[in-house]
Amino acid sequence: MSKLDKQYDLTIVGGGPAGIFAGFYAGLREASAQLIESLPVMGGQVSALYPEKHILDVAGIPDIQAQHLIDQQLAQFQQFPIDVKTEQTVTDIKQVADGFEITTPTETTRSKTVLIAVGNGSFSPRPLVIDNVKEFEGKNLFYAITDLKHFTNHRVLIAGGGDSALDEALMLEPVAKEVHLVHRRNEFRALEHTVAQVKDSTVDVHTPYMIKAIEQGDSGLQVTIKKMRTEDDTQKIEVDDVIVSYGFTSDHKTVDGWNIDLDTDHRLFKVDTQMQTSVPGIYAIGDSVTYPGKQALIATAFGEAPIAVNAIMAKLYPDRRGPIHSSSIKR
Repeated sequence: MSKLDKQYDLTIVGGGPAGIFAGFYAGLREASAQLIESLPVMGGQVSALYPEKHILDVAGIPDIQAQHLIDQQLAQFQQFPIDVKTEQTVTDIKQVADGFEITTPTETTRSKTVLIAVGNGSFSPRPLVIDNVKEFEGKNLFYAITDLKHFTNHRVLIAGGGDSALDEALMLEPVAKEVHLVHRRNEFRALEHTVAQVKDSTVDVHTPYMIKAIEQGDSGLQVTIKKMRTEDDTQKIEVDDVIVSYGFTSDHKTVDGWNIDLDTDHRLFKVDTQMQTSVPGIYAIGDSVTYPGKQALIATAFGEAPIAVNAIMAKLYPDRRGPIHSSSIKR
């Protein structure tokens, strides 16, 4: 049988937390499915950028390291014969008479439906804007924590005021020698509980300041921070490492090249209550979608996955009785 003779019930595009869980749930529903991921390994942005981060919003799990969550998801996912294709970017999705043709640089396959779980697409960190930033990037200036051990007994300065910056500060507090948190506003853009934890910690908070300059000193980096809305109110902090947590820019350039026209709102795919996009047969979940009340959380994506998969199976196999609750889909 050629690849174009075989037709999947479902093609999942994206192998982050949402895509992995959708694949697992497709297995529970005994759907024939493939999962296509552009990166060499599954895990998406969580594995690539935040493997050391602690995830707090998964029901029933009080606290889990991000990479451990992905590892457990993969163990769950691997119970079923889902075809996994890594290091393949979906370059086109074309609607045909009986479904869709999915094209990558390696092959073209056929699928009755498509579930998009690409998150924020390709992503890159928002850089620190100082003249000599390239001198320090990758050496002692980082945009994410991928190896917590590197910072053991180091003096660390974190720049940023969102959830990621505060999470990183709390993550480093028991490991680093000292932790400084610099934010350009007095208020933080993080969960109230996280802000309260930082205030009760030993993290040295500097607000409202931003990094003005970094120089290499004899015993570390000399970081000059400037108070906002002042001319020359500055402080110097000597540290070993700087972590810039200004967030990431993302794009869907690859998605934009697909031979389908999906309705969007601020570059997010608009979906209905069954997670279907404006193109019948194409569904989307996770950080790439929008609808009234949408919250970009892993927990939300985990709820969206079964909604989409069950809607797909009801459409493909209307005579099958779908699950009423989770205990009804025992193997």
